[in-house]
Amino acid sequence: MSALPELVLVHGAWHGAWAWEQLLPVLAERGWTAGAVELPSAGSKAGVAADGEALRARLDATPAPKVVVGHSYGGTVITQAGAHDTVVGLAYVCAARPDVGDVVWKDPHSPEEVPYWIRVDDEEEACFVEDSRKILYNDCPEEIVAAAQARLRGQSLASFLEPVTAAAWRERPYAYLICEIDNCVPAEAQEELAEGAGHIERLEASHSPFMSRP
Repeated sequence: MSALPELVLVHGAWHGAWAWEQLLPVLAERGWTAGAVELPSAGSKAGVAADGEALRARLDATPAPKVVVGHSYGGTVITQAGAHDTVVGLAYVCAARPDVGDVVWKDPHSPEEVPYWIRVDDEEEACFVEDSRKILYNDCPEEIVAAAQARLRGQSLASFLEPVTAAAWRERPYAYLICEIDNCVPAEAQEELAEGAGHIERLEASHSPFMSRP
């Protein structure tokens, strides 16, 4: 039996590598080698390109075969940088799966593009999530919600406005996890994003299954 590939976990907007803290020990118990990437776009003005470079640096660190796992906006990052020589597959967790040239928003001030629960701050060149309890953590224990809310940061506007320049899912096999009670990315939208996946799983979980159902 061949060894399991490494798992490289890529967090979503407003979060950090800390988002995976509850999942990592579960993976270790089950025999997986896993680590989380810290994306510069959360807490700075960096965008998709810089996040992609952060992921590539992590992939360059070892020659082991890897599966990159992207949550939410992290799906954009693994799409941007996941066609690396060491990557054998991609896994999207209620995540974006853009194509080359796609952006999250064309206009950061358009109510048709920007959800009501996101506040855009032009001076800081960042956006902030509001009502995170309802949108991101609706099935998480209160203590988990409070701890996560205390660590959320502003997300750079550049990460939502910069176009993707590569589409790793066109070059590597990919799987998709649909979270069925997600208030951020509706399950119907995830069904569309999962089209073409070699494997699809469904979980009755919110937008943060690694916290509510690790």
